Amino acid sequence: MAQSAPPRAPKTDGRSVLPFPARAAANRSAKPWDLVDELTARGALDGQTALTARRAAQRIGIEADEVLAHRRAVSTAELTEARAAVTGLKAIDLEAHPPDKALIHALGPARALQLCVLPWRRAGRATIIVAPSRGAFEAARADIETAFGAPRLALAGRAEIIASIRRDHDKALITRAEARVAPVDSSRTLHIKHWPDVSLIALAVLLFGLCAAPQAIFASLLAWALLTLLATLAGKAMAAFATLRAGRRDTDPPFQGMGLETLPKITILVALYRETDIAAHLIACLRRLNYPRERLEVLLVTESDDITTQDTLARTDLPHWIRQISVPIGHVKTKPRALNFALDQCAGEIVGVYDAEDAPEPDQLLRVAAHFKAADAEVACLQGRLDFYNPRKNWLARCFTLEYAAWFRVVLPGLAKLRLPVPLGGTTLFFRAAALHALGGWDAHNVTEDADLGLRLTRRGYRTELIDTVTYEEANCRLWPWVRQRSRWIKGYAITYAVHMRRPRALLRDLGLWGFLGMQVLFLGTLSQFLLAPLLISFWAAALGFDHGLVGLMGRDAAVSMTGLFISAELLNLAVLVLGLTRTSHRGLWVWAPTLMAYFPLGTIAAYKALYELFGRPFYWDKTSHGISKDAKAENA
Repeated sequence: MAQSAPPRAPKTDGRSVLPFPARAAANRSAKPWDLVDELTARGALDGQTALTARRAAQRIGIEADEVLAHRRAVSTAELTEARAAVTGLKAIDLEAHPPDKALIHALGPARALQLCVLPWRRAGRATIIVAPSRGAFEAARADIETAFGAPRLALAGRAEIIASIRRDHDKALITRAEARVAPVDSSRTLHIKHWPDVSLIALAVLLFGLCAAPQAIFASLLAWALLTLLATLAGKAMAAFATLRAGRRDTDPPFQGMGLETLPKITILVALYRETDIAAHLIACLRRLNYPRERLEVLLVTESDDITTQDTLARTDLPHWIRQISVPIGHVKTKPRALNFALDQCAGEIVGVYDAEDAPEPDQLLRVAAHFKAADAEVACLQGRLDFYNPRKNWLARCFTLEYAAWFRVVLPGLAKLRLPVPLGGTTLFFRAAALHALGGWDAHNVTEDADLGLRLTRRGYRTELIDTVTYEEANCRLWPWVRQRSRWIKGYAITYAVHMRRPRALLRDLGLWGFLGMQVLFLGTLSQFLLAPLLISFWAAALGFDHGLVGLMGRDAAVSMTGLFISAELLNLAVLVLGLTRTSHRGLWVWAPTLMAYFPLGTIAAYKALYELFGRPFYWDKTSHGISKDAKAENA
């Protein structure tokens, strides 16, 4: 092999990058020398693997070394050493030679993680910056020069850079994860400790009113219950009409013709906690995603003290494109806190969220990429449709499936079409990473972080759209776990409403009158209906001939009108449920729709549990157990 001169310092378009001296490069051929050649010459890479990497890189539109790194075809140390030899830069062993801890504060550990660069040492008037590649360094150049002035570039592996930053700054990072959202937009600044006193005063006033004027109090509560019922019915009817009017006109853009080189990098976050049976199913479902692995990164986010999940993953063979992130112990332990901690370590332009039991359709990420490419820049979030793989497990599972069919196939698409806030579903969510960072991620203290984030997206001028792809998950088919899950959702709705209504004028300004009214119906109307459901249900007893104290005061016309409202409500609910079912593969479940009259009152039990927790444990995350319907899960895996 012919000898060639050592590589010259890379061109920098006139900007200052002072290369570290590197040891003499290996032999070069007459053709342009690249990293794959260097690795092959070193014996770290065989010819067939090198050829496969080049072909994959050409097909996908990335550098061959990125393919090798992603597939772990060579070790990080070998890749970094070869990259240093080719570029003339110095490779740094960050474990043997740790960075100056004080330097990173000029950039911030979170920003350093996002950019994957590490301020290492001062060298005269320059600062040595460690990055995994020149491309990563160039992407971070503006931030680096703002913080440090003229930089000098050195190399280390991406995993080593992240580990070095975390080793010294985990405490600061977890503190930030718990407080990413601005105080005025976060539930952590609600003065919940005073709520018990306020509630006791309100309860005392209510009891006094019931003793002094019981009929007036009950009449007032009934009037509010009927008003919110009418408002929620109107909102549901408008959403259904908007969905019907859209029809099939708004189908997702085709993805079959998309070139692989145009596909964005996607990072999927999966928060796991106390999982024992779900890991194998989850990995199997993720393996079926037909998205190029070099464009995909999956982060399994676990709690550092969750030995159960750690042991489960240790027994699981994880593919090279899936890695685990351990979240340090902090002041709260919630899913949004874990997602916030992982967010700064996401390399994707798009960040998605799945739940542990999810089984997404194989082409889902291709549809997401195509939709974002065709959508306006203001579309910052895509919500997939959720369905169940155990819809016939029992009566509760059937009713849950009916409810989800109406919610994800009719109501949410209608809200999006009406440009109203869309309370997100918690999973099968995909965000433009830049927009998610701009919003401050998730509210770590809110137990319905999805609904809150949907509202904050709308307030910031972003839009959410529904995409025609399905993720199957496990229906909560046991009574008490169902009540606990629904209680968490209702508690989160109450907290979200309280947070955003602290400044009603600002909320009105951000949402406009239309959005503001829609938010009132969606949150306050839903909460009111759950809490006052027993009062409304009591009138069905009157219809059956039982005595009711308020019926005699209402007059015949009012009683007839209220009966008509009740019947209209049930008919509308039935119509929306059936409409949603026609857009799923569960059409045969329509015969169970009338039984939802017994299903929805269960939400009242959950509502009063939520009300109790609101004053004692507002940030407590009542985790939903997974892996119950193993037979159905196996059939769909």
